[in-house]
Amino acid sequence: MEDKNFKVIIVEDVKLELKGTEEIFRHEIPNVEVIGTAMTEKEFWPLIEAQQPDMVLLDLGLGGSTTIGVDICYNIRKKYPSVRVLIFTGEILNEKLWVDVLNAGADGIILKTGELLTKTDVQAVMDGKKLVFNYPILDKIVNRFKQSVANDARRQEAVISYDIDEYDERFLRHLALGYTKDMIASLKGMPFGVKSLEKRQNDLISRLFSDSEKSGVNATRLVVRALELRILDIDKLEPDEE
Repeated sequence: MEDKNFKVIIVEDVKLELKGTEEIFRHEIPNVEVIGTAMTEKEFWPLIEAQQPDMVLLDLGLGGSTTIGVDICYNIRKKYPSVRVLIFTGEILNEKLWVDVLNAGADGIILKTGELLTKTDVQAVMDGKKLVFNYPILDKIVNRFKQSVANDARRQEAVISYDIDEYDERFLRHLALGYTKDMIASLKGMPFGVKSLEKRQNDLISRLFSDSEKSGVNATRLVVRALELRILDIDKLEPDEE
């Protein structure tokens, strides 16, 4: 089956890279018609207003600013929701920028390393596939995913091994957030008085520390231990609604 032709605007502020990208399209992806190129945001908007493309191939770093590309992506998504936006960027280490542009509605990110721009990736975006990445970014995503799943599994194991119930978790989480036992006792979901919480704290110390470690363990050390064992997730330390 013959690939359907489609129109692309390239936004890239380095002349040599712009020329190289056009060459990739010409030789590797001949069913693409490059209907315009822009080196600045100012040049880009008149182009898309004059002729709407099927896709914008967007570099993130324009004129020394990394945020302009994110803003352009957001505004394309708002004004031209049917236009695909594929990011083609040399921002190889700036993970926060990748997240920002995905939140702004990008269909995918191709880093200017590894395989560069391939017909398969471009066609996947045009076919409506979301979240198209090439290998450098894909490797990072998969590694983070594996790490996240492993941490969740360790937390589940710790909760079972140390017999942690929902009140233990709530108590430890609020201690970690700096709540006093009086404040914790007044929480809506905590049906215990201060004395019961003191007893619970001692009970947790006896469960989470060996006999030789128990001496002199205070609330702070208990919280640190809960974090070390991943009973508490440092990224999810939020108070309950009071």
